[in-house]
Amino acid sequence: MSKYNFKQIEAKWRENWEKMDINPRDESKPKMYCLDMFPYPSGDGLHMGHWRGYVLSDVLARRALMDGHFVIHPMGWDAFGLPAENFAIENEIHPEKAVRDSIEFFKRQLKEIGAMYNWDMELNTTDPEFYKWTQWIFVEMFKRGLAYEKEMPLNWCEACKVVLANEEAAGGECERCGGITTKRNLRQWMLKITDYAQRLLDDLEGLNWPEKVKKMQAEWIGRSHGARIHFPVQGRDEKIEVFTTRPDTLFGATFMVLAPEHPLTAKIVATSHAAEVEEYVKNSATISNVDRMAKKDKTGVFTGAYATNPLSGADMEIWVSDYVLADYGTGAIMCVPGHDERDFEFAKKFGLPILQVISPDGSLYELEEAYLGEGVMVNSGDFNGTGSEAGREAVANHLAERDLGCATINYRLRDWVFSRQRYWGEPIPLIHCGNCGVVPVPYDDLPVTLPHVASYKPTDTGESPLALIDEWVNTPCPDCGGAAKRETNTMPQWAGSSWYFLRYLDVGNRGQIISGQKAEKYLPVDYYVGGVEHAVLHLLYARFYTKFLYDIGVVGFEEPFTRLFNQGMINRFGKKMSKSAGNGVSPDEILPKYGCDTLRMYILFIGPPELDAEWTDTGIEGVYRFLNKLWRLVAENAPKVAPATAEHEKIRHKMIRDITWRIDNLSLNTAVSGFMEYTNKLSELARGAALDQETLETLVIMLAPFAPHIAEELWEILGHNESVFRQPWPVYDAAKAADDMITMVVQINGKLRANTQVSADIDKDAAIAAAREAVAARLEGQTIVKEIFVPKKLVNFVVK
Repeated sequence: MSKYNFKQIEAKWRENWEKMDINPRDESKPKMYCLDMFPYPSGDGLHMGHWRGYVLSDVLARRALMDGHFVIHPMGWDAFGLPAENFAIENEIHPEKAVRDSIEFFKRQLKEIGAMYNWDMELNTTDPEFYKWTQWIFVEMFKRGLAYEKEMPLNWCEACKVVLANEEAAGGECERCGGITTKRNLRQWMLKITDYAQRLLDDLEGLNWPEKVKKMQAEWIGRSHGARIHFPVQGRDEKIEVFTTRPDTLFGATFMVLAPEHPLTAKIVATSHAAEVEEYVKNSATISNVDRMAKKDKTGVFTGAYATNPLSGADMEIWVSDYVLADYGTGAIMCVPGHDERDFEFAKKFGLPILQVISPDGSLYELEEAYLGEGVMVNSGDFNGTGSEAGREAVANHLAERDLGCATINYRLRDWVFSRQRYWGEPIPLIHCGNCGVVPVPYDDLPVTLPHVASYKPTDTGESPLALIDEWVNTPCPDCGGAAKRETNTMPQWAGSSWYFLRYLDVGNRGQIISGQKAEKYLPVDYYVGGVEHAVLHLLYARFYTKFLYDIGVVGFEEPFTRLFNQGMINRFGKKMSKSAGNGVSPDEILPKYGCDTLRMYILFIGPPELDAEWTDTGIEGVYRFLNKLWRLVAENAPKVAPATAEHEKIRHKMIRDITWRIDNLSLNTAVSGFMEYTNKLSELARGAALDQETLETLVIMLAPFAPHIAEELWEILGHNESVFRQPWPVYDAAKAADDMITMVVQINGKLRANTQVSADIDKDAAIAAAREAVAARLEGQTIVKEIFVPKKLVNFVVK
């Protein structure tokens, strides 16, 4: 018997797969579009986090192939943007060369994963034939009023020298480098994603996505009911608009606060207060939003200006404070210190009036802290005695009747800051003409290609390096033919990834973004696999783009990804694997010692795929020993001819049932433990007598999506000339697999929550997986502290 020589076997089958097509396009088969979030080819290569997602999706793709589907499983490169450009700057090479070298490196590593990718669909977001259509989408948005130009205070990362969208600067930190962000006034192109806010929110309901991701998107969109109220500025024509969810507290609004960046701040300030306000505004620009919100000690300055309360007629001092953010709400707030904790602190510090206008029982109290609950309106004129909830509607209606405000729905979501002052991105296809204004580049002139330059580093001025290239910037206006200039800002790194999943299917089409026939037949994506860190960035943007393309008739669906799966991170020594943390493990270190199939199986075995997992070197040793045992089991029994016994059949059908269920429920770690369990059982049987051919074949067929190289070799040893992936997925006989079933109790914190039918000899991992499935809805949003398994009796989840 030959030894398990993984190096020889894996090289052999990678070469064979290059020659054969195990997944030919077959229009008669149902499609299964399984997609990975494509990588940034940044130069560091693949890490174990990449492997985890890519191996998981490959198992799903290969399982679908053997289940009779034509599988669409493409791969490409998200190569524009900060990751590639920053790598190029750090290593002092041109981004174009950095991307080209990185793609070559990544592609070699991806092929070593053994994944079944449709390489004929490969794409690269920096390819002009690709970004021609990225630009085409922008032009379509511009013509429909969804793209507009605006100067505004924006998130600025000094380290990256780039403007960041709100989503990229969440928590006041740069999403790319982790540096603190500040504010800077710059001219920007914006996309009106807010026009789609309600649709983006409503359509979350029907998605087969993790509840955590849907909740994150819903909170980011942030729909709230309330009222917009106008406060006249005394002695001026301007009015300050605020949004509040508590119009019932309007009589208690005793002062106002503007964000330092609010456009009225400089206009309304009294001369006597101008120097102090100017200094405060200047200092606030150096403090990140996260630090502003976290400050315990409230600061602020009085502008010397007053507004009038539209209901009570009372004078209200107008202050400036950095605890109000320009990009949240309207950038101005009415301050009700009697019923808001921050306003109460501010009023106490600066000696501003505090008025109770909501009482739990209708009585008036000396407020020692803000009262935040519901109750009865007091000190509120004709509204006295009205319940606070009813008062919200009553006050809003009263304001609307007098043109002082109106009931409205507000969204936390802000328009997408779409331009970047960097070189390495898609040029924005617009031309600035002194006569015609801003004009889109004609379709026939797309793509506007990125010029090759020697100096691509970002500038300190906030302008793109493209602005320095006169021969590229100066161009005739496409409308009047006069002298004009190109837009020099580039698109953000999210532009290409917001629609790339369409282009895979028609990558060679020069006349359309995608043919209608292919869009109808192969879209949307059935299964999307990637990290949860993209919940309110890429995933939200892709949904927005898809809805827009639906609106203009390019596609016939409104949601791009039918099902989403977020794999957990790989940790080592308790921290996320990374080069900077010094705890990274490269696949290039593991493959020469253990081989691809061992690494694939270990990555899946390491824990539930949706949870973070800890890498251990001893764990991969154990999986390597298992594959050697399985190799010996099949190779030693292959030459022997033995009839199937009743015991063989029973084990075979239970194996098919158990492992199929675990795969279909994405319990891939327990599927691997199932292979170990059944390999042990079959090895015990084989000590007494040879195993039958069908049982061995079934084991190898089911192993194939997990460990494709060894499965192909064992299939050949079993006497077959064609690929194991041409075989249909095995089907079990329920009668032969149904004996020895028990009812297992499932508890949460010791209380009965479900009963579920399981095999009497079910192992711990499979029992916990079945129990999770039975009480999945009750576990949503809970943290599992401990899992208790009592064989043949129960599983108890201790949660908090």
